[in-house]
Amino acid sequence: MTFEQAYVFAVLAATLGLFIWGRFRHDVVALMALLAVVAAGVVPAETAFEGFGHPAVITVAAVLVISRALQSSGMVGWVTRWLDGIEAGPHLQVALVSGLVAVLSSFMNNVGALALLLPVVMQAAKRYDRAPGELLMPLAFGSMLGGLITLIGTPPNIIVAEFRAEAAGAPFSMFDFAPVGLAVAAAGTLFMAFHGWRLIPTRETKGGDADIFDVENYITEVLVPRKSGLSGTPIGDVLAAAPEGEAAVAAIIRGKLKIGRPKPSEPLRINDHVLLEGGTEAIEAILHKTPLTLVGNRNLDPSVYESADVGVMEAVVTPASSLVRRSIAQAGLERRHGLHLLAMARQGRPLREHLRRVQVRPGDVLLLQGDLEAMPETLSGLGCLPLEHRHIALHRDPTPVPLMIFAVAIALGVFGVLSIPVAFTGAVVALVLSGQMRARELYRGVDWPVVVLLGAMVPVGMAMKESGADQLLAGAIGGMAEFLPAWGILALLLVAAMLLSAVINNAATAILMAQLSVEVAAKIGVNPDSLLMAVAVGSSCAFLTPIGHQSNILVMGPGGYKFGDYWRLGLPLEILVVVVAVPMILLVWPL
Repeated sequence: MTFEQAYVFAVLAATLGLFIWGRFRHDVVALMALLAVVAAGVVPAETAFEGFGHPAVITVAAVLVISRALQSSGMVGWVTRWLDGIEAGPHLQVALVSGLVAVLSSFMNNVGALALLLPVVMQAAKRYDRAPGELLMPLAFGSMLGGLITLIGTPPNIIVAEFRAEAAGAPFSMFDFAPVGLAVAAAGTLFMAFHGWRLIPTRETKGGDADIFDVENYITEVLVPRKSGLSGTPIGDVLAAAPEGEAAVAAIIRGKLKIGRPKPSEPLRINDHVLLEGGTEAIEAILHKTPLTLVGNRNLDPSVYESADVGVMEAVVTPASSLVRRSIAQAGLERRHGLHLLAMARQGRPLREHLRRVQVRPGDVLLLQGDLEAMPETLSGLGCLPLEHRHIALHRDPTPVPLMIFAVAIALGVFGVLSIPVAFTGAVVALVLSGQMRARELYRGVDWPVVVLLGAMVPVGMAMKESGADQLLAGAIGGMAEFLPAWGILALLLVAAMLLSAVINNAATAILMAQLSVEVAAKIGVNPDSLLMAVAVGSSCAFLTPIGHQSNILVMGPGGYKFGDYWRLGLPLEILVVVVAVPMILLVWPL
């Protein structure tokens, strides 16, 4: 092993460790890895940023923009409203939810497809008196399964296709993934519908007339202001302003003293911070009927709660949100955006700290007050997804123009008139010129952390090739051919990609594993297409943990899931994927 090879392995090990640790964003870790290989001369400085012009990066960015246009067109909204009106039992509900999101995800960004259906599914759970957790994990997993079906369904497919172009001279086409992807998606959807949903732990009380979350999951921080007349008043008298039993006090923070679960007779003092626990109606009743004020909103007129234009909305924080790793105070949510934080929930657990000081995490659910008309656009700009079904972006008259532009771009790519990156870039330009998307929306539609991650990791993947590190790994795996059949090597790569995608970004997994699979194919003398397909499937099946894919993170808070809940459904689903995918790959892409 040469020094360069050892150095590349060390950089990759450190990169994987940082990905798993999660202290830094994935795009920042990727840039650190890029700078590390450039600093050692493994990647020449003049080619360090060529990855940002890689066809896979351009295609992913274009697909994200087109997905935003489709999401806003109203056409997909018609489908979601159709789902909202269907009467169904639990098996059919899970089948419809996971099946519909899979279909949408095969032609648009899977996080965008999930975002469209998330509020609809939440309302369906409430209407049918079911725990949201029974539907939200199938929704997230279905979005990943649907991405397996087409070239543009998920970034790993696009990346694998470009590696195939380098290995065989031509990339995979739009529907080359369909035979294997359809079989896996259908098997996964049926499994979740008939049995898998029973494996999901659910902790919330069922919907009924309650809020989407159990009232005990909301924590709101209020202040006892001076001249309020509340000094010495028992806390029980304040709770009497809410309907009986619908509000409680989680804690009173009095300077450095914290009184957990105080008795109703505990007297209030000036400048006490009271953590109220309750639903939206109970919170509003207490704030309206008492002099208590929201922390950070001391001058807020209580009459604001009676305004027809002001209301509350729940939103889940996405990994790309500007609020992540910042407190509400640091983000200036009230000053800059006119939104007031009423409560926060995290993984179905109450937060018993000063809410304005809590650092926001992906998957957190925020209960926000503001202008109901302006709030959807504001939340979109902040990278948050509304959970309440208010027909946001669905109320406009459906227009088929974005869908037609997209169909033309697909046709141009499928029939070889233009390459996929050029065809989709042309579709983006056509969307702007036709007035279907404003220029500023164009850049909002791009998930920049993903683009930066891809642009930085492509040269890091090439560093493996330039240093010969990939050949060392390929030789080690190829040596297993002495006691493993070729299909066993294929299954091994698929499982390895699955395990990697459970802890690091699926795009990064695809870059590293695709490069390795091409070398392994050369070592053992088999068709590289088979191994590349295995990598594509494995990279997109991140079912074991919430950190493997954005879809998993987005449903974590609304579903009330814990970190260890995902494997309960995810592990049997991954076993099923291996059982279905391996023979299908061998049938369609023989070794």
